Amino acid sequence: TILSVLNKPALVKWANNLGLQGIDSFKYVDEKAAIGTLTHRMIADYLRGEETDTSEYSKVQIDQAENALLAFFEWEKTHHITPILVEEPLVSEVFHFGGTVDCLGQINGNLCLLDFKTSRGIFPEMLIQVTAYRMLLIEHGHEVKQTSILRIGRTDDEGFEECLVNELDKRWQIFLHCLQIYRLQKEVR
Repeated sequence: TILSVLNKPALVKWANNLGLQGIDSFKYVDEKAAIGTLTHRMIADYLRGEETDTSEYSKVQIDQAENALLAFFEWEKTHHITPILVEEPLVSEVFHFGGTVDCLGQINGNLCLLDFKTSRGIFPEMLIQVTAYRMLLIEHGHEVKQTSILRIGRTDDEGFEECLVNELDKRWQIFLHCLQIYRLQKEVR
């Protein structure tokens, strides 16, 4: 919500391209969001040792989420993970914002924050968002050694990507400025 103050020029071109193809961008986004939500749920349930209820989803949504889950399993084969927090909502008492951490865990011996994204790419606002999650964890007493985004494609052509997030101090400053703009905009509306 806070990062909505950032300009996302790629979205305008993307939505225009969908429109030129006769695709309703709102319906398209809703479908992809449902697949992303189910993928997150499947990964979180797997990490917790629970079974996922898929009764609210279509066969296409389940198939694509399962495809993404298989990609996660492939990544996990070379990354031993011991989850500590999974889908954990946190609130900063210092900066007054909140967020839900996808996974904090020991990965190959390092305490790592993992953020799962089901998208075609990793965009700047994603790096800023996960940096804010890192600061939430630090405020709550967790010493995060590594911050990563796992971009998990819903289909084979979307692929898989692991991105180690760097320049954390600068990204945190961007987040704080966005937070200030967000609050000011609420005041003047």
